[in-house]
Amino acid sequence: MKRLSNWVLNDGIDMGVKLIIGVLVIAIGFKIINNISKKFLKFAELKAVDVTIVKFLKSCINISLKCILLLIIIGGYWDVKLTGLAAILASAGVAVGLALQGSLSNFAGGFIILFLRPFKVGDYIQAAGFEGTVEQIGVFYTNLATIDNKLVMIPNGTLSNGSLINYSAKETRRVDLIFSVSYDSDLLKVRRVLKEIVDKHKLILQKPEPFIGLIHQNASSLDFTVRVWVKNSDYWTVYFDLLESVKNRFDEEDIDIPYPQMDLHLKNIKE
Repeated sequence: MKRLSNWVLNDGIDMGVKLIIGVLVIAIGFKIINNISKKFLKFAELKAVDVTIVKFLKSCINISLKCILLLIIIGGYWDVKLTGLAAILASAGVAVGLALQGSLSNFAGGFIILFLRPFKVGDYIQAAGFEGTVEQIGVFYTNLATIDNKLVMIPNGTLSNGSLINYSAKETRRVDLIFSVSYDSDLLKVRRVLKEIVDKHKLILQKPEPFIGLIHQNASSLDFTVRVWVKNSDYWTVYFDLLESVKNRFDEEDIDIPYPQMDLHLKNIKE
């Protein structure tokens, strides 16, 4: 009992003090590392370095410095024998490998995305069942901001091994719309009205040339397709403008827009 009390008074207090100081150093060190990462990001932005590469390197630097700090505190200050820890990890190598398989795949996927560049920060993409604007390509995850401002974190391994659509990769994009009219409509008049609307819109490009044509003869309607090319940034503006403009012009020109209907024929049956 006396030995235990002596150990608590001497070694126990020293260990407790070192533990507290070590934790404080780690907490303060993590804050300093975060500030260094933010300053690195601002410095790179001033130098006009590619945002995609900068944010990825920021993540790498942040994680690397924190790992180094932990090793210094654990091995240097707390005198924990890292060789023993390494032996334990080596003996459990298979289990650790299986546990880290997904993380290693995501880590490798981050480098693949960084060098192959299927997309970059600021691009609007669709992948893994989600779509949104790329905010950051991290070491393990890529962050997407959806249209309704939700944050979606997709593993880099999934992005590098799966299919994705990059809507921002090309400077131009085609707007495809279908407008239905009744069978009683004058087809030449419909085509003329659609062409006038397309020709007057300032955001629609004339090369490639817009296309307007009858595409389907449905059971209760004739379908005209309108295909126009626009700048990528103008896609949704033109899309909604055409929908509204065509509806208003069809009303002005008395062009009927059909809707599903059913004819019922009643027959008297004599008993």
